[in-house]
Amino acid sequence: MLPDIFFIVLDTQRVDRLGCYGYQRNISPNLDNFASKGIVFEQAISPAQWTVPSHASMFTGLYPTAHQLTQSSQCLDSTRPHLAELLEASGYETVGFCNNPLVGVLNNGFKRGFQQFYNYGGAIPSLPHSSSRFPWPLNRAEEAYTQFLRRISYPIQNFFGRSDLAFRISLQNWATPLWSKMANFKGQNERSVKDVSEYLLRREKQNANRPLFLFLNLMETHLPFWPPGHVVDQVAPYFRQSKEARDTMRTWNREAYRWAAPLEKPLSDLESQVLNDMYDAEVAFQDGYLNGLFGAIEKRANSSNTLTIIVADHGDGLGEHGYMGHAFVAYQELVHVPLILSWPAHLPKETRVKTPVSTRRVFHTMLNASGSRLTEEGSELVLNAERLSLENSVAGADPEQGVVISEIYPPLNFVKAIKQRQPHLIEQFGCLLERRAIVQRHHEVTHKLIQLDGYPDQLFNLESDRWELEDLRNNREDLVISLDKQLTEIVNKLFNERAEQTADADAIGTSDGLLMQRLRGLGYVD
Repeated sequence: MLPDIFFIVLDTQRVDRLGCYGYQRNISPNLDNFASKGIVFEQAISPAQWTVPSHASMFTGLYPTAHQLTQSSQCLDSTRPHLAELLEASGYETVGFCNNPLVGVLNNGFKRGFQQFYNYGGAIPSLPHSSSRFPWPLNRAEEAYTQFLRRISYPIQNFFGRSDLAFRISLQNWATPLWSKMANFKGQNERSVKDVSEYLLRREKQNANRPLFLFLNLMETHLPFWPPGHVVDQVAPYFRQSKEARDTMRTWNREAYRWAAPLEKPLSDLESQVLNDMYDAEVAFQDGYLNGLFGAIEKRANSSNTLTIIVADHGDGLGEHGYMGHAFVAYQELVHVPLILSWPAHLPKETRVKTPVSTRRVFHTMLNASGSRLTEEGSELVLNAERLSLENSVAGADPEQGVVISEIYPPLNFVKAIKQRQPHLIEQFGCLLERRAIVQRHHEVTHKLIQLDGYPDQLFNLESDRWELEDLRNNREDLVISLDKQLTEIVNKLFNERAEQTADADAIGTSDGLLMQRLRGLGYVD
């Protein structure tokens, strides 16, 4: 019997803010409890540092250089099979509940293969009938009306996602409150989780025979931070009485440009405290309503034969290394993410895996679990899924020998916004430079090398230096050479893999060509 598959993405969830990963603050008891019964990957590395390329990797199993979807203006090539398409072809019912407009609103191919896809983000959300405020038949009239509005609004929202000018206008302080609240930038996360729970309950009563693939994206921990007052009182009791703290958070919430711009000067102590505490409050709020979803999953008749994957697409910078947000760097606060698996009937419980793994492999894990048997043309895809399934790493036979990489393609629309406002920061902080990182565990020690535009730049021992403060590059030349060689070989293979597939209209053939296009688009070369 094929398993049900639940794919839950906690957008922008830092790994170091969860108790199951060692955080001392008790803000995630429900997620920690879920993790304690399943498999926790201690060194899961995202293939990219922001939403678009990371989701593309998890939906295709490819690294960004191979799938080429690295900007919000691009679309997933139709020749690259999408996870939902493959599962639908294998007989699955496919449904998505999404709070991130970059995944659910932009016309980038992420919704391919979903028979039902509910958008909680965007100006005109699309919600299940059960989520309507009106009874039947008024809910059907409401749905027809909102469908009409969505047909009008989606092209406008896609324009803002693809136009540099529109993007820069959206970063104005007066505009941020409009699109962040009125256009549901963060979606309606608590509501979506409630709708998923109700959907599962209805489906259970219907005795549905088809296996289910359910995708859920939550945006709770992304700026702006608006956690409910009662959660703030628990996490940061000083906040309600401190006008300075409230003013600080209000300022950050309305200045969207600062959410991803490099820091010209370090955060003040108050800014750092408020941003970190409000982030924690969002984690705690999210954890509270996730408990209802975990209960709904466990109550199902097929609960033991349900593969649940909980992962983050990336983390978030809160001032570390001179950066905010998740636009430019390869440090752990961005690319080291939570990854938790549960499949009671098939996988061991209470297991922790130290071997580094790439979260792009959730694609292979779900495809392999589905028992997919594709046509002859897709046989290589099936074999690859069998080889790269995370089940192999759980069994101690990691197919990549504990070597993973992350590729940092900066979002160019934000680079152009920096050029307009603070052009001196582009060179100072390397905003145009591609970064790649390789993480390798060898002899019980995990090292990480970061390349800057193809050259080794920093080396860290992640066992003794979790926050990447001590650069060992000058002390371990042998290791730098070895890791740099491995990373270069992997990247060369990715370019070959990319060349073998049909190129997207926006794709550039070589790394040098991509760099020249970026420089030309920003006005640095003719």
